[in-house]
Amino acid sequence: MTDRADYSSTAAAATDARPPSLTVLGLETSCDETAASVVRLSDAGAEVLSSVVHSQIDDHAAYGGVVPEIAARSHVEMIDGVARRAMKEAGLNWGALDGVAATAGPGLVGGVMVGLSYGKAAALARGLPLIAVNHLEGHAVSARLGAQTRYPFLLLLVSGGHCQLLEVRGIGDMTRLGTTIDDAAGEAFDKIAKAMGLGYPGGPALERLAAGGDGSRFDLPRALLGRKDCDFSFSGLKTAASRLAETCETAQDRADLADAVQNAIARQLTERTERAMQAYAETHDHRLFIVAGGVAANRTVRSRLTEAAARHGFDFLAPPLAYCTDNAAMIALAGAERLEKGLVSDIDVAARPRWPLDEARAISDPVHLKAGRKGAKA
Repeated sequence: MTDRADYSSTAAAATDARPPSLTVLGLETSCDETAASVVRLSDAGAEVLSSVVHSQIDDHAAYGGVVPEIAARSHVEMIDGVARRAMKEAGLNWGALDGVAATAGPGLVGGVMVGLSYGKAAALARGLPLIAVNHLEGHAVSARLGAQTRYPFLLLLVSGGHCQLLEVRGIGDMTRLGTTIDDAAGEAFDKIAKAMGLGYPGGPALERLAAGGDGSRFDLPRALLGRKDCDFSFSGLKTAASRLAETCETAQDRADLADAVQNAIARQLTERTERAMQAYAETHDHRLFIVAGGVAANRTVRSRLTEAAARHGFDFLAPPLAYCTDNAAMIALAGAERLEKGLVSDIDVAARPRWPLDEARAISDPVHLKAGRKGAKA
């Protein structure tokens, strides 16, 4: 199956008439949250009628990270109840839906298969269109859950598994400007936190600890200083900080290191974003900058990016905190926007562990060559 064979045009694409509203059930199971949401899209914007998230944090805490097999089994056990609860909280029956959207990748493929299979079953049973959604595209539109925004915009998508800058012209129309060449920012947060003994999930714990620290005590490495592009690298920072964690003897030492790590990550994100802003501003009058993904919830990161946007004349927008981390409302919205354009999926669409937003750039300019590292970030 080719990358573009996931979607097929329907009769809706052949008409200029827009329905007054579209109501879509979204399903998200790409990592360690089983989530379902009902979203209604109309001229007034996106209205979240329900959003249910079952977290697996307690299931994975003992392992210091997500265990794919445990995650997949939990999704199997929870998906039906979570979806039914979302429908009940929305106050709708299945006949009120216009479509079913489900994450089809990228992510832990065992979990992705659970949500996508449930979505296929629901669509078949109810005679509804199925929309397979790229999880990253869900993050890309997530800020539209809290405010009416128009395309295009500059996006920093920063989460546990992904870190990239994109020009977003519309649903399914995005160009990658920069990406991580190794680890993502959220991954660095979590793994450094684990090295410091902060438990799982590590990112929020590190942020809390950093509030009482003085990061100027530690000199952490800066990545890719000789390059002028918008790519990121957090592997060296992760290694250096993990080694320093072994030397911390007091609670204050750990707080100071946490603050240094947080500042280093925020600095790199801001520096690359400012480069992208400068290039973006040369060709766009509508200057809107959006940050989305789990790391967008970090207050220091958000503050630095807000200041950068102001310096370069960009409006700043981030999703409501509830929609920064993985959720199904963003999947339902992306599905509704695709359905509005007549883009629906064949019932045999497959789950994908890797699925870049800018497939053309991923093919012409791959970040990771075949002999190197592979994964969702590629």
